[in-house]
Amino acid sequence: MRVGILDIIILPSTSVMDRFYHITMTKQFASIVPQVISVWCRQLGHETFYATYYGAGDPFRLLPDDLDIVFFGCCSVVSPLAYALAKFYRKAGTITVVGGPHAESFPVDCLRFFDLVIGDCDKSLIADIIDGQFERGQYISAPRPFERFPTVEERMPEIKTAAFFKKRWPSLATVVPILTSRGCPYTCDFCRDWNNPYNLLSMERFAADIRYVSQHYPNLILGVNDPNFGIQFERVFQVLESIPPESRVRYAMECSLSIINESRLKRLQETKCILIIHGIESWQDYSTKAGVKNRGGIEKVDRVAEQLKQVFEYIPYIQVGLIFGLDSDRGDEPILLSKRFMEKTPFAWPTFNIPMPFGGTPMFDQYLESDRILKAMPFAFYTFPYLAFVPKHYDPITYFEKLIELSECVSSPEMLKKRIQSTPNWRIKIFHWVRTQGEKAHQQKYREILTQLKTDSSFLAFHEGKSTILPDFYRHQLKVMLGRYAELISPEELHPCLEQKAPRIVGTTVSVA
Repeated sequence: MRVGILDIIILPSTSVMDRFYHITMTKQFASIVPQVISVWCRQLGHETFYATYYGAGDPFRLLPDDLDIVFFGCCSVVSPLAYALAKFYRKAGTITVVGGPHAESFPVDCLRFFDLVIGDCDKSLIADIIDGQFERGQYISAPRPFERFPTVEERMPEIKTAAFFKKRWPSLATVVPILTSRGCPYTCDFCRDWNNPYNLLSMERFAADIRYVSQHYPNLILGVNDPNFGIQFERVFQVLESIPPESRVRYAMECSLSIINESRLKRLQETKCILIIHGIESWQDYSTKAGVKNRGGIEKVDRVAEQLKQVFEYIPYIQVGLIFGLDSDRGDEPILLSKRFMEKTPFAWPTFNIPMPFGGTPMFDQYLESDRILKAMPFAFYTFPYLAFVPKHYDPITYFEKLIELSECVSSPEMLKKRIQSTPNWRIKIFHWVRTQGEKAHQQKYREILTQLKTDSSFLAFHEGKSTILPDFYRHQLKVMLGRYAELISPEELHPCLEQKAPRIVGTTVSVA
């Protein structure tokens, strides 16, 4: 069989600067699972073609035309492009299969365009799909997520395709994605892993991965894809520390503050951790994840700030994630607390996210039950700076005014000066400057939406949940976002189907070696 695997990372570039950023940085965010499926297909004896689309070039030319089956991986934001590509391949008689975050969140919507939708997968399931064991029009899943999967060495052809220049030469920004765990120990209601138990994967395979990279690509960066790296800290760091100090490879990771203490920070530094991401999420909720248990408000701000000051003594770059617009947010308090936090931690880059009601989460169920999801909003807008639901304690105009207030604080000249002064590393100084310019670009988008809210009564009614007619503003934005591919999918096809459906569990094995 001739099998294609296409990982769609982002929509087409809309400017020269976008294109440059996507070519240098966005392409480094290729997903692991499409690479795993590609290796499995190759091991099963099929002629396999793997590609990633990162906003540059023509996605229709990434794979051969005469394929028997194509596996797509995508998130909700890029789903319109995935739908258009699926229509193209189905017209040619190719079987189309989709998996990934969007497929699990909105499987019924995906079934309008793909022959099969998959949730969890393993090698046996992929083999059965290629062998034609399933009738089309089904949402299927393996009994549980895979636990054994190919090593970095086995994935190297895919990694080169995704992250290397011309598939041959690594750059200073090249990232090798690795994974040490599945699931999550926390139950955040906005996350699809809220009910997936944490499971540490094979430490033998992890050891093989870091040995291989340290021997063959010592100047690359390991990108740990675990949302909570190091929950079982001792087992993971025994592997990292088994590599001689002179051979250790730099890595970036995400973890909760609850597992951090000074002795562990020393070990992070010694094993060459260069970037750490902490999900703080809210100043009122999710406090256990942030390591402050039942504390909230100003007490949480001050405690988290003190912890991050300690982290910064050992890790050169810190990013924190915050969500504005949760049901616990009201009035000026979230803004004032966030400003206080930024003043205390200028070295930590804050990303302020807008809640998104992804299917399969308690947040989605709650918003749907209370009729607060904008049901006509295409999935391409399930990302900042857009709002896909009706906030509980803010009208749309006030909400975007406060987003702009936050953004202005993040990108102010005073804050940039403090960030640059906080680090002696010239690369990080430049990075702070670049991200500040990016935040200013976000402000322009916020202001554009705010202007629409203030000047177009139908636009405001849509965001208040009083109208189900998609504003022309969003129809135009879709055309801009999809570029020349916009004509391949109709506005009616982009009207979302929010219906939820449980997968049919198939197979009895967990994985195949």
